[in-house]
Amino acid sequence: MTTATAPATHGAHEVLPPLPDCGVPAAERRAIVVGASSGIGAAIVRQLAREGYRVVALARRGPMLEALARESGGSVAVHAHDVRATEAVPGLFERAARELGGVHLLVYAAGVMPEIGRDEYDTAKDLEQVAVNLEGCIAWCNEAARLFRTQRSGTIVGISSIAGDRGRKGNPVYGTTKAAMNTYLEALRNRLAESGVHVCTIKPGFVDTRMTQGMEKLLWLIPASRAAELILSAARTKANVRYVPKQWWFVGTVIKCIPSFVFKKLNI
Repeated sequence: MTTATAPATHGAHEVLPPLPDCGVPAAERRAIVVGASSGIGAAIVRQLAREGYRVVALARRGPMLEALARESGGSVAVHAHDVRATEAVPGLFERAARELGGVHLLVYAAGVMPEIGRDEYDTAKDLEQVAVNLEGCIAWCNEAARLFRTQRSGTIVGISSIAGDRGRKGNPVYGTTKAAMNTYLEALRNRLAESGVHVCTIKPGFVDTRMTQGMEKLLWLIPASRAAELILSAARTKANVRYVPKQWWFVGTVIKCIPSFVFKKLNI
C-alpha cells in the first residue's frame, strides 16, 4: 500500500482556488474516489480538489495516484488498492474515514473493458470484469452504505455505462456487469432513501479516456473533465439515474424499445 500527499504545484497543473460555491457545506467536503488513477475517476478527484474537498483516492496504479496527489495541492491522500481484493475494503474504508475526519461522498469509478474478439469466449477475461466492475463496487458501496445509514446522510455515486441497458454482441460480460451494477445501485437507493442517503447511477456515453482510445468516429465524445462536472452536478441535484451527457438518454430510450428479434441483428 502506498500513501502520499503533496504540496501544491505551480505551472501547468497549478491548483485553482476552491470554487465560490459548489452547493456543499465545507464540513461535508470529504470524499473517497475508487478507481482514481486515470480517466473519469482522476477527473473527479481533480474537480473535488478544486472545490476544496479533502479526498482519499484509490486505484491499482500507485505511481499515477502519487502524481495526482502532487498536482492536487495537498488535499488528496492516495492508497494503492486492487478492487479485486475485496477482503481489504473494510479496513481501507475505515482508514480513509479517519484520515478525512468523516466521509460524505463515495464515488466508485473503477472499471475494465478488455478487447473481446467476435468469436472469443474467454472466461478469465469475463470473470475479471465481474470482479472489478461489480464485486468491487458492491464491496465499497456496502461500506459506505453502512456508515451513511448510521449518520443519516451521504451520497454514493456509481459510474456505470449505457452499455448496461441491453445485452450487446460486442462485449457480453461488460454489459452484464453494468446491468447488474445498475440493479444493485437502484436497490441500494431504495433501501437507503428512508435514512436520508442518496445513491446516484451514472451512465456515461463516450468519454475521452484510455477505454475509448483507438475508437473512431465516436458520437458525442466529451473530455473526462466535462464528464466529472456533469457527474458531480447529477449527484448534487439528487438525480437517481443520469446519462452523461444527457442526450444519451434519448439513445438509451430508443435502444431499450427495440424488439429482441430486431436487436439481435444489429451491431450496436
